[in-house]
Amino acid sequence: MPAIEDYALIGDLETAALVGRDGSIDWLCLPRFDSAACFAALLHDESAGRWRLAPAGATTATRRDYRGDSLVLETTWETPDGTVRVVDLMPPRGGLPDVVRIVEGVSGTVRMHMDLRIRLDYGHVVPWVRHTATGIRAVGGPDALHLDTPVRLEGRPDLSTHADFTVSAGDRVPFSLVHAPSWHEPPAPLDPYRSLAETEAFWADWLEDLSFRCDPEVLSDAPAGTAERWSRAVRRSLVLLKGLTYAPSGGIVAAATTSLPEEIGGVRNWDYRYTWLRDATFTLQALLGAGFEGEALAWREWLLRAVAGDPARLQIMYGIDGARRLPEYDLPWLSGFAGSSPVRIGNAAADQLQLDVWGEVLDALHLGRSAGLAPDEASWDVQRALLDHLEGAWREPDNSLWEVRGPRRHFVHSKVLAWVGLDRAVQAVERFGLEGPVDRWRAVRDEIHADVCTHGWDDERRTFTQSYGSAGLDAATLLIPQVGFLAWDDPRVAGTVDAVRRELTVDGFVLRYDPHAEGVDGLPGGEGAFLACSFWLVDALHGIGRRAEARDLFERLLSLRNDVGMLAEEYDPATGHHLGNTPQAFSLVGLVNSARHLGGSHPADLTPGRPRGRRARGGTAERGAPPDAPRS
Repeated sequence: MPAIEDYALIGDLETAALVGRDGSIDWLCLPRFDSAACFAALLHDESAGRWRLAPAGATTATRRDYRGDSLVLETTWETPDGTVRVVDLMPPRGGLPDVVRIVEGVSGTVRMHMDLRIRLDYGHVVPWVRHTATGIRAVGGPDALHLDTPVRLEGRPDLSTHADFTVSAGDRVPFSLVHAPSWHEPPAPLDPYRSLAETEAFWADWLEDLSFRCDPEVLSDAPAGTAERWSRAVRRSLVLLKGLTYAPSGGIVAAATTSLPEEIGGVRNWDYRYTWLRDATFTLQALLGAGFEGEALAWREWLLRAVAGDPARLQIMYGIDGARRLPEYDLPWLSGFAGSSPVRIGNAAADQLQLDVWGEVLDALHLGRSAGLAPDEASWDVQRALLDHLEGAWREPDNSLWEVRGPRRHFVHSKVLAWVGLDRAVQAVERFGLEGPVDRWRAVRDEIHADVCTHGWDDERRTFTQSYGSAGLDAATLLIPQVGFLAWDDPRVAGTVDAVRRELTVDGFVLRYDPHAEGVDGLPGGEGAFLACSFWLVDALHGIGRRAEARDLFERLLSLRNDVGMLAEEYDPATGHHLGNTPQAFSLVGLVNSARHLGGSHPADLTPGRPRGRRARGGTAERGAPPDAPRS
């Protein structure tokens, strides 16, 4: 069974696929991130669908990387008979979603084998397959997939499609798999080489807006080349983050997958193909700090649309198009990654009460205003409505940003973010001249601050706790100075940092909280170190002046990335493997923001007058789409 870190991402800004080291696409949902998968071997085995393309008899590539700063993946095999390369890509959407795979002969002559098993509805539906003049057409219910290739294809009794062929130095053999509604006429075959050129041009054009670069002077006492190496890591993380963006709406999914386990064999398996409000401020910081104003604007507009309506019914997450209903159910026919079941679709945490989301939204909109994003007419009205609700709701217990499924509590982080919401409202009046009952907001803000400092502080242990009256700790308290609740030089900040390092780290990496504490999250088993929290510790160490320790931890976190720069949600220090869904936007954003803090580009740089990028860009020219195909 491949490890989670054995996969690389390709995507078209509306969905994404995971490609293993063995040349197999084991995960692909079409036509959107949150659609049913047509390849789900990632969560079962090959019978749930996959598309493998590799040298006959080979199992693992000797080298794999992206072409430059793009999502065009190259996998190279060196065999006794020669060397061959497979180029995998999903062209940014211009019409219908498609996967292009091009086999390139590098040296010698290599025998290749293709094994295609299309299994719709997460492996539950075997489609009807018929051969065409240029390949095959597979139909099941509303979905049709069309494979075009010059290679002769052969159907097998196990309802898979195979091909055997050879490539010599200089040869190129293309495969194109296109998804379309089953009631449409088959699309015209696309030109795979044009798709490759367009995709490379798209990524090169997108990165023209990148303004991030670590400052060599700030890192003058670090080993030579650190600034450039960190800058490359940031570029790769931003490309992957862009790959998790749903271009039609501007929403960003938390990850491309569902149900990759937080503990192998455990039940902490969740669907992350949705958009979380808790990521809003961190994501905006990363995008604006890197110069991508277009993406930041699109993300803010998604945010405003999603939260529109009754502020009392604000959700912690939404569908990528802003949909509210995300019912959770299990897929019993899938055994789960490495036997980790259940496999879940949807996410019941959408119905939880998490008070911090009101503060997250208000903070994100304040950040956009402070950074000089073009104002939105409805933005302040939305914020006023959110504030009206928050003023009365902040005293309630909730489920915390960690979506615990145990009893509701008065979580410290939730109260701190309520303070953030009121503080940003006060700043909106004082700094930007907006209208509102600032005296009342200031009084509520001060009341929350006093409440947290009284009930959330453990004076004996010199730390903020996870919830009022509890003995447990919470990595989210590392954010207390970052959001401005306390100054970096406040001794309570250093005390909390020390306590988290003492009680919530494993081999130096940070747990969210102690999952084994009785009654905390209502679930059996444990989980790995949470990578976003580990980046928060980097920021906290840097903020309190322990810069060498911050750099050391940041370097260790960089070393956890796989061979193509991906990070999952968590890491298991005992086994050295990634855990949880991948690639995880929260982890990638954490990397970008920590590099900004350590490398000389700080949040204070997000001020009006800074050069701005263009609008967010999505697809390329349409290729072979029928006249009534959806356009992005």
